[in-house]
Amino acid sequence: MAVDHIRYDLLTQQALRAVVRRVLADVAKTGLPGEHHFYVTFDTRAPGVKLSARMREQYPEEMTIVLQHQFWDLAVSDAHFEVALSFSGVSEKLHVPLDAIKGFFDPSVQFGLQFETQAEGKDAPAEKPAAAPIVEEPKAAKPRRKPVAVEPEAPAAVGPAEPAKAEPKAPAPAPVLVGGTDRPEPDKPSGGAEVVRLDRFRKK
Repeated sequence: MAVDHIRYDLLTQQALRAVVRRVLADVAKTGLPGEHHFYVTFDTRAPGVKLSARMREQYPEEMTIVLQHQFWDLAVSDAHFEVALSFSGVSEKLHVPLDAIKGFFDPSVQFGLQFETQAEGKDAPAEKPAAAPIVEEPKAAKPRRKPVAVEPEAPAAVGPAEPAKAEPKAPAPAPVLVGGTDRPEPDKPSGGAEVVRLDRFRKK
């Protein structure tokens, strides 16, 4: 697979983070419109995140905040946003870079986005290049063993074997005179047909 030198994945994430920044900036100016409210999840380990020690100890990896009823002092810049929230009756101010956001969800319209943070990219093991397929060389064909000739067993003798007798050949027939001439009669046709002499049909 070809290497993505343009990094379309990063460009897409940057464009979607710009959508989140635009939405938060509009809310900071005019408030939440209609039933819209947001769940924002961010990586507390990401560089630039500012939390109190109490909140960082409680959320060592990630944190999800709800921007709906009790939030104030929302301020948005090109690189981060700040907001004050109440946690168990204690007010906390958060400073969150846009690059630290892992998820943004608006339940009122079922719209959500997910992102990969820099901390996740560092913790993730480096992806190994795909190994080239191993092509095995065809193995030389093993020489076949010559089949061992097995002599067939002689059949059991039933009785004394008699030597086959050659049938005597019939002697060649003597030439037959036809019509009182000395010409030999034509060869006897095959199939055992009888040759009838002409003198048998002469009048006596």
